[in-house]
Amino acid sequence: MKNIVVIGGGTGTSVVLSGLKNYNVNLTAIVSMADNGGSTGRLRDEFGFQPVGDLRQSLASLAREDSQEWIRKLLLYRFSHGKGLQGHNLGNLMLTALQDMSGSTPQALEIMENMFGKGRVYPSTSESVDLVIEFEDGTFIIGECNLNSGGVGGKKIKKVYLSPKAKAYFKALESINNADLIVIGPGDLYASIIPNFLATGMKTAIKTSRAKIIYVLNLMTCFCQTHNYKASDHVQEITNYSGRKPDCIIINNKKIENNVLKIYENENEFPVDNDLDIKKINIYKKELVLVVKTHQKGDALHRSLLRHDSKKLAKVLLTLI
Repeated sequence: MKNIVVIGGGTGTSVVLSGLKNYNVNLTAIVSMADNGGSTGRLRDEFGFQPVGDLRQSLASLAREDSQEWIRKLLLYRFSHGKGLQGHNLGNLMLTALQDMSGSTPQALEIMENMFGKGRVYPSTSESVDLVIEFEDGTFIIGECNLNSGGVGGKKIKKVYLSPKAKAYFKALESINNADLIVIGPGDLYASIIPNFLATGMKTAIKTSRAKIIYVLNLMTCFCQTHNYKASDHVQEITNYSGRKPDCIIINNKKIENNVLKIYENENEFPVDNDLDIKKINIYKKELVLVVKTHQKGDALHRSLLRHDSKKLAKVLLTLI
């Protein structure tokens, strides 16, 4: 049975896991611990634990669609009213409670994973960290939520790093060492993907891994992170921070409807332009885009309309293994 490791966070990683869980593979998700917005940020501030939002999304995506559909719905349920509860996600509350009871994020995840039996979810680091973003104009901000909250749109990012420095979680490193395939992305480049590579030891593990590395290119640019970025810019940053150039890039080539593009254009976000040279890097093009309804009652955060089709993406990944 092949070992597949998915690196990222948020909805992008969930999409990959949702498709691959239906096949006979060993799945492991490595998730960024830099999230500090929304329900996750509130719980982090109040309890001092590591952020749980991206971990919860990955756990929910591993739930079996037949016998565990209600567990998945519970993990994703968001309160739309109630004093102190409005905006909170039930799965976040459950993981926070388990962190408090067990004393650690990895232990809380292990307890939750036992409910599913289909894959593992590891934090990229078991230490509490913040993401520091430095821009080319010399300014900087602290906190992933500040990167996406506005005010920095269109500014070019010079570098990102963790504060304080932190070691990679040892089980995350072990999973990379044992992987046959490593899937990076899709997801916010600087908020969800790159923070995983910043934990000490992660870059070395990826560079020395025998696994084939696949990068799933984002569908759209992000005004607060990758404004005017082409495909080559994304790949270059992945290479710089991970220490290794991906073996293959998966790119959507399905045309996106004009009415959907207009919504993104109003946010200064556009399809990522593929400028990669097929003579220098392996590219796999496929119709992978899916338009979804993502807004939940009580959710104050902006959620994108476009997703990769999890079933089609899984089939592509399995052919590349």
